[in-house]
Amino acid sequence: MTGMRARRQVADEALVRTLFAEHGKAMLAYATRLLGDRAAAEDVVQEALVRAWRNPDSLVNGKGSVRAWLLTVVRNLVVDKVRARAARPTEVAESPTTVPIARDHSSAVVASIVVREALDGLSPEHREVLEQVYLRGHTVPEAAAHLGIPAGTVKSRSHRALRLLRESFGGPQPVGAA
Repeated sequence: MTGMRARRQVADEALVRTLFAEHGKAMLAYATRLLGDRAAAEDVVQEALVRAWRNPDSLVNGKGSVRAWLLTVVRNLVVDKVRARAARPTEVAESPTTVPIARDHSSAVVASIVVREALDGLSPEHREVLEQVYLRGHTVPEAAAHLGIPAGTVKSRSHRALRLLRESFGGPQPVGAA
């Protein structure tokens, strides 16, 4: 039994060597023309030879030439490779200068929760002023008109609200703040 395996292995090896010697250049040229990439074409030729090695009966089935069978296998492998490449998102090389595609957003979520809690600690009047000026981007006169209060009140409430927020975060107090 061991002698049969050894003979079969030698025959298979001879088959692959013969196929490559006779058809390797044509297979490589065809694959390179289809793919436009020599390294990828070499991989395709190698896979085609592996398939020939696994299916030696397909080579002698009398339905055409061996070269036609091999070139058909090469074409099918190229089609599979192109389809697989199109089905996946493009790969991006990692380097220290490129940023990751998906960032960890947990710190932004935590920050928004902390800010929301700090804003909830303010009086409704102070919160409304900050919302108008900082979230909606209104000027002081626009915020005053929207809230129905004088512009000076908008200024004083926003100043007081920012000071209270700074205190709730434990941040530095402005010089002269009591």
